[in-house]
Amino acid sequence: MNKFNEFFNKMLDPFLKFVNTKTMMAIKDGFLLTMPITLVGSLFLLIANFPIPKWDSWMSNIFGTDWSAPLNQVAGSTFDILAVVAVLGISYTYAKNEKVDPISTALLSLVSFLILTDSFAVTESGETIAGVIPKSWTGGNGIITAIIVAVIVAKVFAFFIKRDIRIKMPDTVPPGVANAFSAMIPGAVVMFGSMVVYTLTSKFAGVSLTELIFKLLQTPIQNVSDTLPGGLFITFLMSILFWAGIHGPNIVMGIMGPILTANALDNQAVIDSGQQLIVGENTKIMTVQLIDVFAKFGGQGITIGLLFAALMFAKSKRLKEISKISIVPSLFNINEPVIYGLPIVFNPIMLIPFILVPITAVLITYGAIIIGFIQPFTAVQVPWTTPPLISGFLLSGWQGLVVQLVIIFASAGIYYPFLIKQDKQFLLEEAEIEATEETADSPLDFANESNV
Repeated sequence: MNKFNEFFNKMLDPFLKFVNTKTMMAIKDGFLLTMPITLVGSLFLLIANFPIPKWDSWMSNIFGTDWSAPLNQVAGSTFDILAVVAVLGISYTYAKNEKVDPISTALLSLVSFLILTDSFAVTESGETIAGVIPKSWTGGNGIITAIIVAVIVAKVFAFFIKRDIRIKMPDTVPPGVANAFSAMIPGAVVMFGSMVVYTLTSKFAGVSLTELIFKLLQTPIQNVSDTLPGGLFITFLMSILFWAGIHGPNIVMGIMGPILTANALDNQAVIDSGQQLIVGENTKIMTVQLIDVFAKFGGQGITIGLLFAALMFAKSKRLKEISKISIVPSLFNINEPVIYGLPIVFNPIMLIPFILVPITAVLITYGAIIIGFIQPFTAVQVPWTTPPLISGFLLSGWQGLVVQLVIIFASAGIYYPFLIKQDKQFLLEEAEIEATEETADSPLDFANESNV
């Protein structure tokens, strides 16, 4: 086992070095800043599209036919600026880690993003309306451009400031004013560079950089992520990393979260355009909700099935106590107590089910969408602490609840034989401890100690 651990750690080293770079940390932590607005926006969108029959007709009878327009206005004002929030958050985080002015960096990144994005919109009749910021590129479609721009601008800003290439002000000048003047030289370089890039892409490609990146880079990445092998690999990677003691969901979803979110927003755009989602034609199946709500509810590895099975069948004191302690946090998708308390980390007995259960969950959910039992996911999300079954119901009605229930039973069934093996091992260890304690407390030993 020690040799295996050494080999596994060597294999992980290059990957960990990559994900722990300043760039990847900024992307992961910066994109987390989009979570509050997407969750709040999801609440309004959920009310507008609550997954129960005749909800729209009921609400229309009470509030009128346009009852959902204000709710959709809120939802659109959150999801449609996802790229803007991402460019601000990522650049701010990178600059903060580099100990340069994060506010100036974030604002400069936003300006660069807007320069590189068209400032006009074309109507269906072909009329060009100038002086607008098209929401089609400030939401999910602009995610990759936002990430690239945020990182490059933050690096350029840090380069100039750290080499003291800036306009210096006397020490008596307030810090806010001094920072504004310090940002002028790197700001001019970034804006000029952005203008040159916009001019080149507009002239030679006929589109803005944001649209060009979407066509050449983001669309292929989304298409790859929106495959069953892609979803299975994402799930496998999260599990194997967590088993190795590394928080796999934070690392993997820090990278893939924006892409899977963009997949969900593409589905929402189809609904907003008045069309129906048709699997195989205009729909993306692999979204952030499929992973978060159906492939790792109860925590990575869906250990809630393990805990239920342990509470019913475990005989060892250790497994029973760990299960009792871990079950309540697990109901709110927090499973660190069982991950590190059982432990599952570097536990060879639990490696196979810990990987196999989430993969099974992806297969079940993917299949449920393919056959039409549940609808593909759109922009609606639920807070990550929402308990299982409730989260499934909020996203997909009673069908989502049923799918999660099936996954829980599958999880318990897959974990069961490995649980029994672990339980037997714990029973042997507890028996050895009891035998040792009885030997230590025996009258013979006490007499021997007295003779001494």
